[in-house]
Amino acid sequence: MSDPYKIKIEEYNYPLPDDRIAKFPLNERHLSKLLYLKGKHLSEKVFKQIPDLIPKNGLLVFNETKVIQARLLFKKTTGATIEIFCLEPVKPTNDFQLAFQQKPPVVWKCLVGNAKRWKSGELMSEVVVDGVPVQLKATKEAQLSGSFLISFSWEPEEILFSHILEASGMIPLPPYLHREAVESDKERYQTVYARFDGSVAAPTAGLHFTDNILQQLTEKGIQTQKVTLHVGAGTFKPVSSETIREHEMHTEKVAVSKKVLKSLLKQLGNPVIPVGTTSMRTIESLFWMALKIKLGLTNSFEVNQWDPYELEIPGDFSTGEALTLLINTLEQNNLEELKGETRLMIAPGYQFRLATGLITNFHQPKSTLLLLVSALIGERWKEAYDFALKNSFRFLSYGDSCLFLP
Repeated sequence: MSDPYKIKIEEYNYPLPDDRIAKFPLNERHLSKLLYLKGKHLSEKVFKQIPDLIPKNGLLVFNETKVIQARLLFKKTTGATIEIFCLEPVKPTNDFQLAFQQKPPVVWKCLVGNAKRWKSGELMSEVVVDGVPVQLKATKEAQLSGSFLISFSWEPEEILFSHILEASGMIPLPPYLHREAVESDKERYQTVYARFDGSVAAPTAGLHFTDNILQQLTEKGIQTQKVTLHVGAGTFKPVSSETIREHEMHTEKVAVSKKVLKSLLKQLGNPVIPVGTTSMRTIESLFWMALKIKLGLTNSFEVNQWDPYELEIPGDFSTGEALTLLINTLEQNNLEELKGETRLMIAPGYQFRLATGLITNFHQPKSTLLLLVSALIGERWKEAYDFALKNSFRFLSYGDSCLFLP
């Protein structure tokens, strides 16, 4: 294995003119271009052809997370606008699904825009939820490294926090779009199969799928399974250090059902194609979660960013054994679902344990997501991205897609 600590991020840079970044999605999800790389073959397709390009015995893994309207705007009496960007729940629970069902007060970890204009005191905002006027208040509880703990309270108290966000929050578009969210983003910056609230960024590889394409996959006998990884704001954080040793991956919450674990176990030896880097990081994290339990390093489901590069793997510990261990652990604890956290970094030199291909969009220069692509297809990422730039592909979240089958 090459030493990932020494990888220079400048080697994962490429020229991306602003006019190649898709500012809005296409009118039809399934009509985006598809860069198709299979073995040494590279060509341009249309995304609606994807059911014909997935191997017949393949399994697609989707991320069911749903983007929340995480940006709240407050106006101070001085006229200054303060933006509070909700990242993750802290109190009374850190479970996303439970957090949205809470009544006041609640505490969330947040980013604060224009924070220097908000030294102290309470911010207030009037919102309307299902025709009911609601007074929303925000107070700083503590300052963290790069973020804040913010306490929210509101009246009437029987309103749920999810209703507050739905009524007054805005979709958190990626910063590189350089525009405010519009009404259509509520639908288009969301996959058609999104189910569980919790992300502040869409798993964008899934944005190209339509109900019709999902139906075609079923008709062709291609298996599909769903996992959850709630995407954090750190997904947009570029690597600013010279080598990736100094880059800190953010923690993201994942959930994988026992049914999915059993399906992955049955699929060993056949193609497993994650839809998006989030799905890939979720299923690859499973091996390392199991290994840490096997080695007695933890009794919870958690992966640190350097675990694959530092942990000693017993010679007889296979991916099949890892999945079996996780299934047994769930059964012993009467659980139907594994809930954990991952900071997994997939970089060149990484040995894939489950994923054999990938559906993904085009990623920012010098990003950990580009490192992940390179880990899968090697130096061919340069050829693929050069091809895309020369053939008018659209880049980033609302851009075109790739199917990599190395």
